[in-house]
Amino acid sequence: MARYLIGLDVGTSGAKCILCDDAGKVLASSTKEYPLSTPRPGWAEQNPEDWWEGVKAGMNDILSACPVDKSRIAGISFSGQMHGLVALDKDNNVIRPAILWCDQRTQAECDEITQTAGGLEGLLSYTNNRMLTGYTGGKILWLKKHEPENFARMRVFFCPKDYIRFKLTGKIAIDVSDASGTGFYDTKTRQWAWELIDKVGFDRKIFPECLESTAFSGAVSAQAAAETGLPEGLATYAGGGDAVIQTTGTGLVKPGTLGVVIGTSGNVSMAMDGFRPNPEGKLQMFCNNEEGLWHCFGCTLTAGGALNWFAKTLAGEDRIDAEKLGTKLYKLLDERAAQVPAGSNGVLFAPYLTGERCPYPDPNARGIFYGLNLGTTRAEMTRAVMEGVTFSLKQVIELMGAQVKPEKVYLSGGGASSRLWKQMAADIFDLPVYTMSGAGEGGAYGAVLVAGVGAGIWKDLEEAIGALSEDDVHYEPDPGTRQAYDRAYEKYKMLYTLNKPLFDME
Repeated sequence: MARYLIGLDVGTSGAKCILCDDAGKVLASSTKEYPLSTPRPGWAEQNPEDWWEGVKAGMNDILSACPVDKSRIAGISFSGQMHGLVALDKDNNVIRPAILWCDQRTQAECDEITQTAGGLEGLLSYTNNRMLTGYTGGKILWLKKHEPENFARMRVFFCPKDYIRFKLTGKIAIDVSDASGTGFYDTKTRQWAWELIDKVGFDRKIFPECLESTAFSGAVSAQAAAETGLPEGLATYAGGGDAVIQTTGTGLVKPGTLGVVIGTSGNVSMAMDGFRPNPEGKLQMFCNNEEGLWHCFGCTLTAGGALNWFAKTLAGEDRIDAEKLGTKLYKLLDERAAQVPAGSNGVLFAPYLTGERCPYPDPNARGIFYGLNLGTTRAEMTRAVMEGVTFSLKQVIELMGAQVKPEKVYLSGGGASSRLWKQMAADIFDLPVYTMSGAGEGGAYGAVLVAGVGAGIWKDLEEAIGALSEDDVHYEPDPGTRQAYDRAYEKYKMLYTLNKPLFDME
């Protein structure tokens, strides 16, 4: 008899729940959106209860849409936006809104932690990573310095997906990939960097138990079962941070193929079958979703999020047209942008709407439109946004250098649903671009594979990705666009360099 698996992703814009069979086929999918708060420029927060409400609604949706025998559901696992700080008090109540991955308030705290560690070289010796403003570590120190009353109340912290596990099971834990993104995790030994934690002066007790991604992480409680429709006692497995587990969901569990995710943020990554040092901390080296595997990647903070911003802020007339035509806004934007030639007729966009992490670790960087004139159209601006995001990802690919020698790219995330964006990626990267079955489901599909390994359906992730297949259509670079994109890319790279003095004046 068939068995079933559930994957859950606590994203920045919404919670996605998917139901799959034991062959990896997606049977039902639901996404529930929730708001993002920006109380000050550069700040980003969410109410964890909004995540829970989204998950409850999504779970009920998929179980209603595909009413399988619940006794045959073998397990559930989690993906989620990384680095967010969720702080609980002694009664397990959330102390304050979660501070998110794209929040840029903690530069001073990150600098202080780096200095305490003995400078960048010292910090890398503890964690193999820089302390970036997005990471959880700087947020903890910010809480101590700026909200001491809340810091004093904090009994433990974890990341966004871990709050949902807690609501489902009552268990407080984190997994190795999300722990890697706190900046206080020794990714070589796969344990908390206790010596660094002691140096900074944090109580060890606030750091939760850390599990491998495929490890059992509690059973669904009776109360959670009543609220979600899940069966009581259903096994949960630890899961992973979205930047890592999304690539698991596209089959990247061994070195070789390059993975590019165009979600709210954009990631370029490759799996590694052994620990590797991270010279100068230029990239991010995290633990992967199975013991013995690691993950090399670089993150550009605003990818699909830039297009989302554009759609909400500047595409009002397109929205009206979409409603009149009975089509989706993003589909219409895509179609209109496709009518614009490569290079967007000279319009460029730098996607630094929430600062930047890679290729420039700069929280003060800001978004830029360049090349506008009285004849500029929204379609040209739409395409420029998409091209700017792809140029930024190309810079990350180039930065990886010797770490990655790709022959092809697996593209996933929301951008993978756009034919234009897939062809654009092939042209700009000068590599063939493939998508995998399940890629459109993002981290939730990676969570399904992790749950399947935890539940014993597959013996390991390498066997689990046998459930995947390359989609029939892939995208080869078009030589006809090469000259236009090369010229636009050279100009694009100057945008940050020339505007850096202005960013630093803020």
